Amino acid sequence: MSLGVVILVHNALGRAEEVIRHWALSGCPVVVHVDSAMRRSRFERLRAGFDDISDRVLFCDRHRCEWGGWGMVAATQSGARLMLDSFASVEHVYLASGSCVPLRPVAELTAYLAARRDTDFIESACVADVPWTVGGLSEERFTLRFPFSWKRQRWAFDRYVALQRRLAVRRRLPEGLVPHMGSQWWCLTRATLEAILSDPQRPALDLYFARVWIPDESYFQSLARRWSTRIESRSLTMAKFDFQGKPHLFYDDHLPLLRRSECFVARKIWPRAQAIYDEMAAGGHPAGMAEPAPARIDRVFAQATERRVHGRAGLYMQSRLPNEGWENGFTAAPYGVLQGFAELFEGFEGWFARASGATVHGHLFAPEVVAFEGGGAPWRGVLSDSAALRDHDARRFLTNLIWNGRGARQVFQFGPRDSQHVSWDIAKDPNARIGVISGAWAVPLFRSGRPLAELRDTAARLQKTEADHLGALRSPYAKARIRIWTLAELLEAPAEALAQMLADIAPHHIGALPDPPPMLPLDGFGGFLQEMRNLGMHPYLTGDIPAGPAPRPRRSAPKPYLVSRPNA
Repeated sequence: MSLGVVILVHNALGRAEEVIRHWALSGCPVVVHVDSAMRRSRFERLRAGFDDISDRVLFCDRHRCEWGGWGMVAATQSGARLMLDSFASVEHVYLASGSCVPLRPVAELTAYLAARRDTDFIESACVADVPWTVGGLSEERFTLRFPFSWKRQRWAFDRYVALQRRLAVRRRLPEGLVPHMGSQWWCLTRATLEAILSDPQRPALDLYFARVWIPDESYFQSLARRWSTRIESRSLTMAKFDFQGKPHLFYDDHLPLLRRSECFVARKIWPRAQAIYDEMAAGGHPAGMAEPAPARIDRVFAQATERRVHGRAGLYMQSRLPNEGWENGFTAAPYGVLQGFAELFEGFEGWFARASGATVHGHLFAPEVVAFEGGGAPWRGVLSDSAALRDHDARRFLTNLIWNGRGARQVFQFGPRDSQHVSWDIAKDPNARIGVISGAWAVPLFRSGRPLAELRDTAARLQKTEADHLGALRSPYAKARIRIWTLAELLEAPAEALAQMLADIAPHHIGALPDPPPMLPLDGFGGFLQEMRNLGMHPYLTGDIPAGPAPRPRRSAPKPYLVSRPNA
């Protein structure tokens, strides 16, 4: 007999009982620690289940085991002490939990350790050298005090940490102690474990570590460096953690992956993973004297983390949605945003759809209703045409629209009358292809026939809104492909502007360019703008349009204001 197992149990008692019995019947004495938070009646039932092998399964004193607290270390100390005192032939002690399941025959692990009698297997890395901590405390866990429970007393925990930082508190380390960290699950030789438990400084060390943050990842890891003659800084228990530092749970469909790792033990196994527990009961997957190779499956977990954190561009899911900047692309595909064109050209949306092959919507962010292509609702993905639902989360409305419409380029109309919730989003989105005719909002006002005195305030409000939008488009944060014409510039060469936007939005569309759509009659429009000026409202965003007859289109005109020119 050379291997003893200390098992920490706090839930899933049925599965824990199977694991304990498997170790014991495979020739390993087992000492079990049961969390003192468990009801006495449940504990007694668990202990009574081993009456037939009570010589090989012992139960140690119980402690309250709370995550991040000293109780985990105290429980391990109790179990290890009872193991060393009760089983003199044990040469290695393996620490496991009730959810740690042997993957290979226990005899292979015993033979592996017998060939390495003086080796301690414990992950032990100097805190100053390895930035392993995810979303927590690193060196500060050894220099501050942590008397409060992180889970039950979070407010007090955070406030006390902040207070200690403000007061520049720094605890003195026990003499000769060099803090190390690593996995809680280790396999130590009898000599090393006995030396740790009998350390002459143990009262002072226990008092110090009782106020260290998560001491089960540092107590044995630090003291093993003091007493071990040979350390292999690795755990024989395979445990994988996600990008937030939380342990992965293994299910039945992970079984081929677990076999490929050739690890002796895996943690944490889902209690209902029947196939994994059945394989354990059958003796495990034999691998001879093969070295455990958890790195073989690291790539799979790295890919899973990549998919969880970054995912597919423009697709949102629970692990990414709450985190700003985790979008991996705000939208899923290129799309077009046209401002002012539909106000100038008759039947523009239909013409642009035919010319580009794109799906062309109306004003999706209009205050009255969402104007989907053809006026239909709901649209793909059951997107409602309700303006109230859209504005509840306009950013997600836009990203859902582009995701659900992928496969065909999406184009929609935009303007200062519309909800401006996504103004900055489209400006910063590299997928956006934006064409703006500034001042085009004045054309519908001109054609409305309403008295100028009634239109003045409306015109001022629309111009202010458009100026803010243009400020976003011209900002250094804008990443979209953006073209801006004043209304006066566009009236000089409308066909050229249409061709440029078609090239931006549908660069690969094959087909003859149809004749441009007819422009709405604008006779008297210059006089309308002059009357606006006379009323004190200067429509400067339209450009310089004379008060005489409407300008006649020319063959060439000044180039548009091109804000950014990323690849199409």
